[in-house]
Amino acid sequence: MDILYVDTLTYAQGTMYIVASEEGLVYIGTPNAPFDEVEEWAKKPFKGYTFEVSKEKLIPYVEQLTAYLNGQLTEFDLPIHVKGTAFQLAVWDALKTLPYGVTTSYSAIAERIGKPKAVRAVGSAIGANPILAIIPCHRVIGKNGKLTGFRSGLAMKEFLLQLENE
Repeated sequence: MDILYVDTLTYAQGTMYIVASEEGLVYIGTPNAPFDEVEEWAKKPFKGYTFEVSKEKLIPYVEQLTAYLNGQLTEFDLPIHVKGTAFQLAVWDALKTLPYGVTTSYSAIAERIGKPKAVRAVGSAIGANPILAIIPCHRVIGKNGKLTGFRSGLAMKEFLLQLENE
């Protein structure tokens, strides 16, 4: 039976669900969102998996995310287990190369993956990123330097960017 292990992480901005499989971290929820968000998200990429609450299985993820959110960690060393289209995976891989505290634009990511005209599709792939911070989609901003959409809300995006620039 395929299992997704679930726990919560509490930090200054609230509480969020974190989810992992045996292979690695699969999802970080929106701060203060209900568990329904996790269940809805998991329907497609992890169809047929069951949920099990497990503080023990999620200890390394909680520890590193907590350290990051407290400004004590700049680089993650965690296994991840993301599922997406080939295009989404290419975008997420490009995001993982963005250095801590550095921002870029959607068009720069499109160019980096060899699809310079696919800026809107890059935006959609970034919006589908299941693992905020570890796949650092918050580091992507508008070409004009303004904050743009973020699955966890612009307040969370601003928090993460400020955290990385302190």
